[in-house]
Formats: sequence, C-alpha cells, structure tokens
Amino acid sequence: MPQFIYSGTGQNGKKVNGEMRAKDRDAVITMLRQKKIRPSSVKVKPTSAGVGINGGVKIEDLSRFTRQFAAMTSAGLPLVQCMDILAEQTEAKPLQVALKQVSIDIQGGNTLADSLRKHPKIFSDLYCNMIAAGEASGNLDGILLRLADYQEKASKLQRKVKGAMSYPIVLMVIAGGATGILLTFVVPQFAQMFSDMGGELPLPTRLVMGVSNFLQKYLILLVIAAFALGFMFKRYYGTEKGAFVVDSVLLKMPVIGPLLLKTAVSRFSQTLSTLLSSGVSILQALTITAKTSGNKVVEKGLMTAVDKITSGQTIAEPLGETGIFPPMVVHMIAVGEKTGDISSMLEKISSFYEEEVDAAVEGLTSVMEPIMIVVMGAVIGTILIAMYMPMFDMVNMVG
Repeated sequence: MPQFIYSGTGQNGKKVNGEMRAKDRDAVITMLRQKKIRPSSVKVKPTSAGVGINGGVKIEDLSRFTRQFAAMTSAGLPLVQCMDILAEQTEAKPLQVALKQVSIDIQGGNTLADSLRKHPKIFSDLYCNMIAAGEASGNLDGILLRLADYQEKASKLQRKVKGAMSYPIVLMVIAGGATGILLTFVVPQFAQMFSDMGGELPLPTRLVMGVSNFLQKYLILLVIAAFALGFMFKRYYGTEKGAFVVDSVLLKMPVIGPLLLKTAVSRFSQTLSTLLSSGVSILQALTITAKTSGNKVVEKGLMTAVDKITSGQTIAEPLGETGIFPPMVVHMIAVGEKTGDISSMLEKISSFYEEEVDAAVEGLTSVMEPIMIVVMGAVIGTILIAMYMPMFDMVNMVG
C-alpha cells in the first residue's frame, strides 16, 4: 500500500501532520475523520524516483497532453505506449520526466491514477481523482476529454483575470517611472538654475524640489525597502492566516472585489460540475473544489460546508450560509438537488459567470483607464507647473 502524507486540523483546532499507509486517498480521509481530524491535504509520499520533479508545467502544456492522451486511449493504444509516445513529444521537461516515471510505475503494476499521484506538483488532486473515476467506470477517454475542456476553460479564465489586473499595474509603473525621471533628473537642473537666481521660490516649487532632494538622497534605501516589503508580503501571504486576511481584503475592495468573487464562483461551479459529471462523490468533489478555488476565503467556506453536509444537511443550505455565494447560485444548486441533476445546473452557473467575468473585466478596464490617465496628467502637470512658476514670476518682474 502507498504511503500518504497528510495535514489537517484536530478537535482542539491545532494543526496535525503525519504519515499513514492506506489503500488509497479516500481511505486516508475516512480514517482521519474517524480520528476527529479534518484533513486539509492528503498526498502520496514521493518515492526516490519522484523526488526532483518540479512544477513549472504550463496549463496549456498539460491540456495539450490530456487531449492527445484522450485521442490515443480512444484509439485503443495501451497506457504504457501512450506515456512513452507523449513523453517524447512534449517540450516541457518536468512533464517529460514525470511521464517516463509514470510509464515505469504502470509497468510495475500501479494504476494510472496512483502513478500520477506521485507527481503532485504536476497532476493535481482534481486531475488524479478524475482519472481514477475514469479507470473505475471504463470511460477514461471521455474523462480525459472533460479534463482537457476544463483545463482550457480554466486557462482562458486565468488569462482574463490576469489581463484585467495587469493593465492598471502597467499604467501605475509607467506613471511612477515618468514621475521618478522628472524628479530625479529634470527637477535638479531647474533647482540649480533657481539657486543661482536667488530670491524666494513659490511654495509648490519648494515642495517639488524637497521631494526631488529626498529621492536623490534616499533612492537606494527606498528601493531596498520596497523589495523588503515585497518579500515580507510574499512570506505573509504564503501562510494560512496571511492568505485568508489578504483574500478577505481583496474581496471587499470596490471594482476588484466583485471581479474576484465572480471569478471564484465561475471556477467553483466549473470544477464541481466537471468532477461530479466524472463520477466523483459529492463530498470528495467539494473538498477538491475547495483546495483548487484559488481563494482562502472560498476554501474555508467550502470546507465548513463539507462538514455540515457530512452531518446530513443538503448541499445548497450550507453553501448559502457561507455568505460567499450569491442567492441565485444557491437557489440553482437547490433546484439541481431536487431534480437530481446538479452537474448540468452547475454548468449553467459557470457559463453565466464566465460572461459576468467578461463584463467585469471590461468594466474594470473602462474605469481604470481614465482614472490612471487623469492621475498621471495631474502628477506630471503639477511638477511642470511648479517648475515654471518661478519663470513666470521673473517675466512679470521684467515686465
């Protein structure tokens, strides 16, 4: 039996970590729940052959591999032959190494899902559980096609959100760079000229020159401080508490918050629909969906809902109690429960929120563009006016 590494939360709220041998991941989760431990992560312990395989595989590469794998299995090629062919074709080195090891493990008698689980940085819990469901149902090629569709949709959604978030950042960098150049190189030239002229300078000019002098003296310290703050923020966000606090703040921000929430709802419904339609149990599907949500607030809410569903409640009611999901989503899931077709209802929710994300991205871009242009114009205009004010005074005196 494979060795699993787990982490979770005990009855006293303390973090629990350990190792356990079991038939599969579901058996580990069952045993942990019997011990009153709520698991947050259960992974196959890497073998010596699996150590050293890093992530770095783009979702596009994984999606391409999945679609090619589906075509090969539907054509009746053996799994080992599929792995060998795909390992030669892929350009992603980590994926190539992983596929060669998967081929060896399958030849040694392991299932495809267990072989993939040895490479958790490449093949997620969602991926492995869907493969396991496909192997159990004898519909592996169909499951692989669903996986490829899911990955392509997830990649598309990710690109949209990144594009929306990167646009204002680029504008801020341009504005900051232009302002920095003016204050560091242009203003000092004017300052030297004004000091040679003598006389009292206008207040705006003195303020701009003061900022320029400050930047020239402490620029290196400011850069070091910026890198230090960035590093500290990254470390803080890497903790469970830090990620929860930052995600909570982001969800409450105007404009950006609604976009992130719609993205999280779209990803949730898309992931859960894919898992359920592949034959994964509802509790396991919700647990996997929580871990792949990309937002700690959503993850915590879903894990709380899983505990309530385990105790006998319906699916819709605990999801509504989280306060994360809009009433429309909760109502549609409740209808899906009554009709026994949650998967198709979740697909409709996902399609609706994909359109909502598109609209939110366009709205964010249309709002941020004029704001950033006005801010850039105001800052640069203020600096230029402050520099020319003494010259206007001189002209008036001469006149």
